[in-house]
Amino acid sequence: MPGLRELQQAFGSSLGSDDASEIAALVCANGLNGNRRIQIYRNNLFVTLTDTLRAVYPVVEKLVGDGFFRFAAHEFIHHYPSRHGNLHLFGHEFASFLSEFAAAKGHAYLPDVARLEWAQHEVYHAADHAYLEPQSLTAIDPDCYESLRFTLHPARRLLHSAYPVVRIWAVNQPDFDGDQMVDLSAPGDCVLVLRINGEIEFHTVAPAEYRFLVTIHEGDTLGRAVAAALDKDRDFDLNHFLVKHVQNGTLVEFDLA
Repeated sequence: MPGLRELQQAFGSSLGSDDASEIAALVCANGLNGNRRIQIYRNNLFVTLTDTLRAVYPVVEKLVGDGFFRFAAHEFIHHYPSRHGNLHLFGHEFASFLSEFAAAKGHAYLPDVARLEWAQHEVYHAADHAYLEPQSLTAIDPDCYESLRFTLHPARRLLHSAYPVVRIWAVNQPDFDGDQMVDLSAPGDCVLVLRINGEIEFHTVAPAEYRFLVTIHEGDTLGRAVAAALDKDRDFDLNHFLVKHVQNGTLVEFDLA
């Protein structure tokens, strides 16, 4: 007879598999055979996890329809079972899954829509952080500016898409009342996702500004971030964007490299 740990592992594995024979033989039938009993747990698991995905990816569901979404969710749960007790962490691989999912190949923009919705989900649940006091920068020797390393607010995410994902997201909101046409050939979006006063906002930014923020987020210095931005736009205005992202709370801490 397997020990408790082995029984628990076998039971957990059986919930994500169509083959429960290993554990079913150890289940007391008592009017309902082991396979049927395990199927009840399996069904409850898939319903719960599918509903979790629906809550995070409502636009993806609207774009593909209920039937397709349930099919995709079922396949995703098989390949990416929940590994955490916190359901808020479940589903972060969904965009990657969709990019490889053969049935979704006709919707090339879908993975990026999923990435936008996951960024929204993460930002909503992220920790808060005090804003940076602008006057704290005045104490820094100007000769040291290039060596500054900034930290992004934990409730900020950056995303780049070859598609107009913010427009796709917007026209698929329940309260949207306007022209629902989306030109998929339009330039893609560089997006800063942020939470301000409890509300999630999508800010589309220029490629140079996006490259500046990504370089900062990767832990590089202000000097290298500016160089990366200037590589995209020779007219990049550091003072303007530094003030902007201190005021909107995107840059919240700094130190000297």
